[in-house]
Amino acid sequence: MLAVGQDARIITMGEGMTPLVEHVFAGRNVYFKLEYVSPTGSFKDRGTTVLVTKLCEWAVAHAADDSSGNAGASLAAYCAHAGIHASIFVPAHASRQKQFQIRIFDADLTSVKGPRERSTEKLIAELKKEDGLVYASHAWSPFTQEGTKTIAYELWEQLRPREPDCFVSPIGQGSLFLGAYRGFKVLRDAGLISKLPRMIGVQANACAPIVEAVAQGLKHPASITSTHSIADGIALPHPIHGRAILKAINDTNGTAVAVSDDEIRAAQNELAKIGLYVEPTSAVVGAALAKTKLDGVVVVALTGTGLKTPISEDEHKSMCDPSPQ
Repeated sequence: MLAVGQDARIITMGEGMTPLVEHVFAGRNVYFKLEYVSPTGSFKDRGTTVLVTKLCEWAVAHAADDSSGNAGASLAAYCAHAGIHASIFVPAHASRQKQFQIRIFDADLTSVKGPRERSTEKLIAELKKEDGLVYASHAWSPFTQEGTKTIAYELWEQLRPREPDCFVSPIGQGSLFLGAYRGFKVLRDAGLISKLPRMIGVQANACAPIVEAVAQGLKHPASITSTHSIADGIALPHPIHGRAILKAINDTNGTAVAVSDDEIRAAQNELAKIGLYVEPTSAVVGAALAKTKLDGVVVVALTGTGLKTPISEDEHKSMCDPSPQ
């Protein structure tokens, strides 16, 4: 079912078949797909296993990617597992936890000042200089979506005989969102599900080109002015697969929802109260549930672990210090 050679050396660390947890949240019954329990703490491992398997197939010795953190950590880990040297370019404002995770896998880490796009520019400049360096882009590579579509196959296995009526996930470049959409199409075409679920994408108010495009009836991402958000993993004003994301939304009678930083933080805390600790980028889906009417079997992807969330000294003290006696 995946686009790798029959004799390929499969690079895997046990990713996939993540737990599906049913719980009442924001007044409705929801199935949470716990992607954050993947080997490196995010859904990115679904795509990375296929991508790095292809790198090995092509005998690549040195691979690079630009990332806000999770994709870079995933590529660094799987490259380490495969014996491939990795170079990762991240924005300087990426969380220290994610940058440390990349370094611990013995990857070369380049921290780039400025907006997220500067990391890409710096990597492109490096590609021009170094022979043999391969751009293993989680955003551009079709093999990433080959891997992420497996979330749909798993949901079919875990839910049957029921099937999802709505699938909710954050939208950055759209790799999980589009992978799931493609996987659901395979299942429908095979007669295993009767219809495509409504695809519901979530962005932060501070950077919501897809939400704006849906509101304006556009077939391409809206032109926006992006500002800072705590959901830094999806703060991308020019999503590469924007047209495909909008087509998936239109094809499934879906929608896109924007949420504020205050709503994200509140949702992160509410999810934690039911035992689900996710980073702000992932918590956007909890915030969306509180303001969106969804019917039927609702599946919500929790994409990244909260263990990578920066915590201030004051927050740490308030959470960990015993109350005065």
